[in-house]
Amino acid sequence: MGLGISLANALTGMATSQASLNVVSRNVANAGTPGYHKQSLSVIDTMGVNSIFARTGGVQRAFDASLQANYNSATSNSGYTSTMSAVLDQLQTYFGKPGEDASLDTMFGSFMNALQALGTSPDDFATRATVVSKAQSLVSTLNSLSSNIQSLRQSTETQMQASVTVLNQSLQSLAQINQHLASQSGDEAARSALMDQRDRLVSQISEQIDVQATYRNDGTVALMTRTGVGLLDVKAATFEFDPAGTLTAEKLGSTDPAKSAVGSLKLISSSGLTLDLVQQNVLQSGNLKALTDLRDKSLVSAQSQLDQVAASLAQAMNTVTTQGTPAGSAGAPSGYSLDLSALQDGNDFTVDVGKNGVTQTYRFVRVDDPSKRPLDYYDANGAHVVGVDFSGGMAQVAQSVRGALGGGFAVTATANGVQVLDDGSTGTTDVNGMTSHATVTSLQGGANALALNLFVDNGDAPYTDSLGGRGQKLGFAARITINSAILADNRYLVQYQAGGSMGDDDRANYLLDQLSNMRFATPQSNVSDLGAFRLSGSVGDLISQTMDYTGNVAADAKSSADTQQTAVQALNQRLDSEYGVNVDEEMARLLELQNAYSANARVISAVQDLMSKLLDL
Repeated sequence: MGLGISLANALTGMATSQASLNVVSRNVANAGTPGYHKQSLSVIDTMGVNSIFARTGGVQRAFDASLQANYNSATSNSGYTSTMSAVLDQLQTYFGKPGEDASLDTMFGSFMNALQALGTSPDDFATRATVVSKAQSLVSTLNSLSSNIQSLRQSTETQMQASVTVLNQSLQSLAQINQHLASQSGDEAARSALMDQRDRLVSQISEQIDVQATYRNDGTVALMTRTGVGLLDVKAATFEFDPAGTLTAEKLGSTDPAKSAVGSLKLISSSGLTLDLVQQNVLQSGNLKALTDLRDKSLVSAQSQLDQVAASLAQAMNTVTTQGTPAGSAGAPSGYSLDLSALQDGNDFTVDVGKNGVTQTYRFVRVDDPSKRPLDYYDANGAHVVGVDFSGGMAQVAQSVRGALGGGFAVTATANGVQVLDDGSTGTTDVNGMTSHATVTSLQGGANALALNLFVDNGDAPYTDSLGGRGQKLGFAARITINSAILADNRYLVQYQAGGSMGDDDRANYLLDQLSNMRFATPQSNVSDLGAFRLSGSVGDLISQTMDYTGNVAADAKSSADTQQTAVQALNQRLDSEYGVNVDEEMARLLELQNAYSANARVISAVQDLMSKLLDL
């Protein structure tokens, strides 16, 4: 190998060492920079005419597409679970823990205790005043909880708007980076910096929504959702959010856009196609998906359960229960007849029957709104619930009952109700009982009117559980209040007859018994459609179940968030291992490069000396 070749090889080696030193210096300088991917210089051994020398290839950036895809997916899942956990934990805080001073169950227990004291001292003004005060505290707690739930729903819309802003900014920035990368302009260091920023933006987007990223050879990236909706290719899609204003319990989402009363979330593709992300269930994970689920499902479920508690509380106080009168005779078809003249829209009557030894309860609900018929489902207690139209009189009611019960029963209309008889044979069809549940219409009304409209709707309207319109139950926890007549004169708590004795404890005992023993069950409505826990039992049972359910949901959400956070942390460790800069390794590499540079410098010096001596000859 001649001196010229040796000199050329040494100069090439020095240039390679210098380029590698530049890469090392960038790595060390960015050792603490979030999202920085370590770089390395590829060195190629090249065969010359009479020697092998080194030359530089491209700057290699640490990157693993499969690892990055897993990280993006975990980031989306973590964004979803952490948002759900934060809001549901706040909801649990509002409800409080069972037994706490201001919790719903404590307020209810205080009201029950006040009623017990009223049964002992009905003639005592202070005792009656305490009942009214505890009832007001209970109502205030329900109102406050409902307000807090709607505030959380309102907050989700505010956060959805912020999330949409972040998404649009990130997508636009990513589209610009794609343009720079596709142009192949700039040196290797600049391109690597752009790809670092590309990955940071993809991570930001993944936190908000679920994405699938396709990394191309030129460094550009294409994004779509897990459901296959394109977000970014040549151009970026645009998210739009149109808030609904102030949210209330009555403002719900719907699969029918014309009926939806919440803010709309849409995506406008680069080609101009508009998709409703909620209606078409496009999103699968991420912060934005969690916010929509909270607004339209989880918090709506909590409000529905609270409304059920408020409705049951009112009905326990104002319901008159009437047992059917035995009809027929022994050895022949027998059963019961029942007066239904007092039933209002939303009130019901039950028929307990046996079919071949199997018992079944049918609950027939008066439904005046034709848009809510037909109504046919099983409630949380297993009763078969059927909606009945009363507009055609008792003949029409009897026909509906007959159709629901099926063969083997004789159902006929009476002057004010219906009569149901079995087939007269033992063990085939049997009528075990009939019961009506009607809302009391006055504060005083005789020996059969111990019920009391203590808890009422707006304008002192009695709560009947009417299904008309959106249904009286929807948002009732926000509207429930104390009857103004009772606030003005608490003697109504005792006097169920005009001029009755103030020492009579019948009404107080009746109300206490109703609260303790009257049974309720959530219907098959929006609550069950959302997969919520269905309530059943007494008012106290419903309150306990609601609080337990809220606590369990919050605990499950926190557990899921912790699990996903652990997964993200594990992936972050892998990313640090794969992409991060190890300063110790870089320093060792620096020493190697310095030695190589010095060795090449000595070769050049030696060649220079030899060439000088040759020239001196």
